[in-house]
Amino acid sequence: MGKTYVGSRLRQLRRERDLSQASLADTLGLSASYVNQIEHDVRPLTVSVLSKITEAFGIDATFFSREDDSRLLAEVKDVIADKELVSQPVDLAELSEVVADHPAVAKTIVDMHRRYRSIRDKLSLLTDHRSHADEINDQPGDVLDMPHEQVRDFIHANNNYFHSLDTAAEKLHHTLGLSLNTSPSILAALHRYVTETHGVTVVPTTASSTLHRFDPSTSTLEISTLISPGQQAFRIASELAYLEIGPELHQLVDEAEFTTHESTLLALRGLASYYAAALLLPYTEFHERVEKSRYDLEYLASYTGLGFETICHRVSTLQRPGLRGIPFTFIRVDRAGNMSKRLSAAGFHFTHSGGTCPLWNVYEAFSSPGHLQRQFASMPDGRTYVWVARTVSHRYGTFEQRGKEFAIGLGCEARHAGRMVYFDSMPVSTPAAAVPIGPGCRVCARTDCAQRAFPAIQGITRVDAHSSSLAAY
Repeated sequence: MGKTYVGSRLRQLRRERDLSQASLADTLGLSASYVNQIEHDVRPLTVSVLSKITEAFGIDATFFSREDDSRLLAEVKDVIADKELVSQPVDLAELSEVVADHPAVAKTIVDMHRRYRSIRDKLSLLTDHRSHADEINDQPGDVLDMPHEQVRDFIHANNNYFHSLDTAAEKLHHTLGLSLNTSPSILAALHRYVTETHGVTVVPTTASSTLHRFDPSTSTLEISTLISPGQQAFRIASELAYLEIGPELHQLVDEAEFTTHESTLLALRGLASYYAAALLLPYTEFHERVEKSRYDLEYLASYTGLGFETICHRVSTLQRPGLRGIPFTFIRVDRAGNMSKRLSAAGFHFTHSGGTCPLWNVYEAFSSPGHLQRQFASMPDGRTYVWVARTVSHRYGTFEQRGKEFAIGLGCEARHAGRMVYFDSMPVSTPAAAVPIGPGCRVCARTDCAQRAFPAIQGITRVDAHSSSLAAY
């Protein structure tokens, strides 16, 4: 291990755990002066100290790797690439230093840019619909923030894992004597429990527009019979979250200090869904099944009776200290490239502006609906990833009712490929075999991409009127 200085990262860890330097030193069995020297980059991190930290705090060693800052660095690069705000390029080395040494400053820059984009978009909406201006909600918090982005950052800040919710759900799973692979009996058990324990009347409905609806005033829970038993169980479990651990949900959301009511409600619903997945797929048992199957996602969906999307989402949350799964990035996109879900326990990042990369296999999935696609890909900075992607369809009710289709993507760093059944026959140790993808054309540094839609924003566009090539720019 070469000399590695991790002052800012250790300071971040200590502050997140609300520890003084003396308390941290006592926990690690070190002197306070030694910890102070590490935090001020006077002493490098040694293997023995790294071992003590990972054991004491249940974190991966990659927490101290600069690659762990890759997502934040990519987001800062997004800001710098916005020519409406930045008139000249900033050296990548300088950005890396800001992110590594001053992560709080970098996050503030990203947050300010996000608020700027939100204001710009809403002003554009006001301009386009002046005659309906009175219909626009102009509350200050509403203008400044996009609820889904606030909630996404909240989940990312928690590493896509909520220990208190996970353990509470796992405890109830065992109390009820549930099993991973018996959806009908799970549905019956949850139906009985919510009725007998919480006095809720479960009413089946065939209304195609309603998957579930709970009325607190009458304690009536409507559940659609047009969805599978596993999906019905998931809907009951999500309402059980409010009934079983409502105060815990609200405490987590209150601590996040969301700035809009919509963000608060969206976060509550997200946490309730997290609890539901943890109740149907309890961490320890599910983690064991996942590892034994080597992350065979379609097998896991068949075994549990739950959907492919639910399985991928749950797999991306397996980040319990001491019993971690692969740190995945989970993506859901539609044919137009709109990203409706993006959760990450890793550092992977696509730009917010200009669309994502057309060479990414989540888009190829739409050409073969229902068939799983694999990809070994490299980003412009040389980091390599493996991705699996497959379409999922949501169609309920009659033939005439319009359904919806998405592509689900699950990706991780290529160093984890050996743990997955999908990449045994793929040469993921050979960088030259990787598909060269990028964060999006506007900020991608590749100069030889035939698929590029427009020039990179950080470079100089050179055009020769008397020549042409496969790469347009």
